[in-house]
Amino acid sequence: MQADEIKAAVEAAVANSEVQVAVDGNHINLVVVSPAFEGLLPVKRQQLVYASLQDAIASGAIHAVHMKTYTPEQWASQHA
Repeated sequence: MQADEIKAAVEAAVANSEVQVAVDGNHINLVVVSPAFEGLLPVKRQQLVYASLQDAIASGAIHAVHMKTYTPEQWASQHA
């Protein structure tokens, strides 16, 4: 999968998200910022993102995903 396809899939699945994608072969690094993560435990946040990539993971197009998930407030405090 191309970075733009991954970005579109995650943005479609996670409401009001901003997604940064880095692709290295079939390994993907994601940064996802969304108010939808408010009040969710990290594992629930990851499940939302993984659900958007499930078909590509199952087919082997994506082998590994490393992600960081933030609410907008968390993102702002990380980059202040």
